[in-house]
Amino acid sequence: MSTHQDSQKKVIDVIENQIKTDSLTSSIVSPIEDFEHDPRICLTSVHFPHEELVRSIEKSITLPLKYIEPDQFYYPMNSFHMTIKNIRLISNPPNFSDSDVQKVTKIFSDVIPSHKKFTVYFYRLLLFPFNLALIGTTDPEFDSIILDLDKRLKDTDIPDDKKYVNDSYFFSNMTLVRFTKPISDIFKEKVEELSRTIVFAPYIIDTVTLLSGPATLTSKKIYGTWNLQ
Repeated sequence: MSTHQDSQKKVIDVIENQIKTDSLTSSIVSPIEDFEHDPRICLTSVHFPHEELVRSIEKSITLPLKYIEPDQFYYPMNSFHMTIKNIRLISNPPNFSDSDVQKVTKIFSDVIPSHKKFTVYFYRLLLFPFNLALIGTTDPEFDSIILDLDKRLKDTDIPDDKKYVNDSYFFSNMTLVRFTKPISDIFKEKVEELSRTIVFAPYIIDTVTLLSGPATLTSKKIYGTWNLQ
């Protein structure tokens, strides 16, 4: 494990400790009863994983948990995504304009193609207050992309409105389940078991997509997809 990955893991450990002590300082998506028809819309950028990874996650994580608590909201396979860079958090009505989208699209068109592909190393699950996520460390290029986008967004007066625990080291976060009701101890125990036994091959992020939609991306509007070098 690289020094960079070690620094990312320390940030993740801080987040986990904040969750356990009910002192989380980063932005989170509040729960609703019907995530499938969530009227709140965000503006964000993501990577849609390749089918092989999606099917592996579904088989090894989502289905075993769904067997225990089928009434939670489990992301459909065509909604699986890894967040790259948030621009505007979910809101109803949306807190961004068509003009904002045009400016952000121009920024992504300039920035993303100038960066290289990077690798994600999935290594654990993390229970947030209202969701479950698959977590991975990354190559330093991921931080470089985020910081580059951050600067351009701020210079264009469209800064990211999300709060982060750390503004120097970032990590891969793929939400798999959003909770519509409190989870059981059996569910928590299964998450811990699955987290200990996770085995995924390193995964290469090669594209970034800018879009708007609800947190679950059950519906979405895509503004552009760009290849990394």
